[in-house]
Amino acid sequence: MTPILLTTSDLLLAAGLIGICVLLSVVLSLDIHRTLAIAAVRMAAQLVLTGSVLLFVFGRSSVWLTFLVLAFMFAAASYEVGSRQQVCLAPSWHFGIGGFATIFGTVVVVLVGLLTALQPHPWYQARIAIPMTGLLLGNVMNATSLSMNTLLSAVGRERAAIEARIILGATRAEAMNGLIRQAIRTALIPTLNQMAAAGVITLPGIMTGQILAGMNPLDASKYQIVLMSLIVSGNMIGATLSAGLTAARLTDARGRLRLDRLRD
Repeated sequence: MTPILLTTSDLLLAAGLIGICVLLSVVLSLDIHRTLAIAAVRMAAQLVLTGSVLLFVFGRSSVWLTFLVLAFMFAAASYEVGSRQQVCLAPSWHFGIGGFATIFGTVVVVLVGLLTALQPHPWYQARIAIPMTGLLLGNVMNATSLSMNTLLSAVGRERAAIEARIILGATRAEAMNGLIRQAIRTALIPTLNQMAAAGVITLPGIMTGQILAGMNPLDASKYQIVLMSLIVSGNMIGATLSAGLTAARLTDARGRLRLDRLRD
């Protein structure tokens, strides 16, 4: 089975569906028509640009081009994690902590996948390394962002309780362990829901794409199992690391809570 190629009329049909949504927003006074239209244009422009860049990179087979693309993706993800925080760490530590946790979690699981299950030759082959990194990076970024945001908000809200535990003799880790665990659990809820529904309620995106490309459904399901395992592992690493580093930044060597390092 050959891959299904979309024509211009197919893209126009997709644009027409977006247009209907915009029209419904106007008719129902939802006031999201402008945002929806701008988002649709941005999405199309970004995806076409990304496809063009990847076509160029894949055609060159250069390890330096591959690493340059990956570095740009990591930098953009680090900025995105930091910019999503409603409560921030001064001076801009949320960018560094969120970026480090996201990059570390992603790199670990990407290397595991490339060096064990997928094993492309060479292992840094752009056609496999870049899409796989993009898939895992987006998931780890979301988990890291949720973990940090949950913990930062909870610390500001539970300040009195944390300080009371410290006064009663608890270490800074003991005083914040409950909030850290809650932040990690919150970050992993979307991933756990996705895993529980996979194959029964939904067909995951990777599996669907491979089936549409002509792969045997059973083989596609095996790939999806491996990738979902990598996703949940990366999310766990990123969420745990970001929560731990954030908690460490909110206390000092003497075990005091340092809410002066927070800002809205």
